[in-house]
Order: sequence, then structure tokens, then C-alpha cells
Amino acid sequence: MANAFRKAANFLGLVDDEEGNLTSNEVVASEPRFSRPLRTAPVAETPAPSYLRPTRSVTPAPVVQESAVIDRIITLHPRMYSDVRGIGEHYRLGQPVIMNLSDMEESERKRMIDFASGLVFGHYGSIERVTSKVFLLTPPNVKVSNEDKTAAAQASFFNQS
Repeated sequence: MANAFRKAANFLGLVDDEEGNLTSNEVVASEPRFSRPLRTAPVAETPAPSYLRPTRSVTPAPVVQESAVIDRIITLHPRMYSDVRGIGEHYRLGQPVIMNLSDMEESERKRMIDFASGLVFGHYGSIERVTSKVFLLTPPNVKVSNEDKTAAAQASFFNQS
């Protein structure tokens, strides 16, 4: 068995030929394995891979889809969190989405708002609260005017006759 290990070690170059032919009773005073100086190959300067290079903090420019004609606003009334996929699919197509969360439980409503916030942030859009349980998700190519909204709110507030 020891002979098989010696043959394997000899084959791999771990021992010299003379050592591989020794019997188990012989002892040899061996000199250090690397008695001669090691040769080193010249090291070429290679650039570090891109994933190891330090990166600069750069804010990417928003990816704006071509100006698609927006002919409708999608209104959805999700009842549970699993209905979130429909909201994401419509929004990714560049359509404004109104989420009416009045039919949802409080815990699922919070999860839905967190999802919508991440969706809007990832696509450079915006989210606005219309009422306490209704939200408007707008893609980056859609602008919502605040002037008309505030004017309408003030007109209805002062007109309480």
C-alpha cells in the first residue's frame, strides 16, 4: 500500500525517483526539496477585473420611453397583495395607474404601497396620494399639474354655501 502512495507521489513529482524506489526499511537523509533558488517568471502588469476596480458614484440618467400616446389611465381595485402583478405590468408599459386600496386590510395596504414606491423609484416615475387610500402612479413621461389640483381644492373649500 505504501508503495502505491510512493508511485503516485513520484508520478506527481512530489518525490524524486530515488526516493520512490526505496523499500520501507530504508531511511534516507534528505536535503531540502528546493535547494536551488526558485525562478520567478516576470509579472506583467494586468489591469484588475472590472468588478474589482473602484467605482464612481454616478447617478444614471433616467431611461425615458418614447413619447407614447397615453389614451387612458388604468384604475385598479386590488383586494389582496397577490393582485400587485397587474399594477406592475400596466405601469411598466408606461401607463398611469390609479390604485384604490380601500378594499384591502391595513397590513396588505402597507405592503402594496411599499411595492408601488419601489416600482415607481425603479422606473424614475412618481407616486402621489389622491386620498388616504387612493394613489396615482405616473411614469416619467407623464406630468401631473399641481396648480389645477390646488385651485380646485381651494375653490371647493371656500365655496361652502
